[in-house]
Amino acid sequence: MIKLIIGKKGAGKTKRLVELVNSAAETSLGNVVCIEKGGTLTFSVSHKARLIYADDFSICGYDEYYGLLAGVKAGNNDITHIFGDATLRIGSRDYGELAAFLKRLAKIEDVEFVFTISCDELELPAEVFEVAEKI
Repeated sequence: MIKLIIGKKGAGKTKRLVELVNSAAETSLGNVVCIEKGGTLTFSVSHKARLIYADDFSICGYDEYYGLLAGVKAGNNDITHIFGDATLRIGSRDYGELAAFLKRLAKIEDVEFVFTISCDELELPAEVFEVAEKI
């Protein structure tokens, strides 16, 4: 399952994501992971969640981002939630590539993905919403 938190810059997407990460960390019977670009969430995300900085691995583009997420899941089958902040800054602002990335992720089972997308919902192609839902 893939969920998207969509809105323009300053709309409170990251704050909502942190609330969801911390809630999942408290209630999940498995492990929770949060991927971010930069180090802004260090003191916001619960210590019960694994925080990964995409910059530490030079992740750039959706193929590399998919590889990171698939590798994290492959390395720990107990992961129930994976959250991603600044998705367009890690991947790209190419919405067609975003849709292809989400379609690939949808094939990974037993994980709930939640991503922040910094744009207007109307900018996204319909194919994004074929595999993901806005929350």
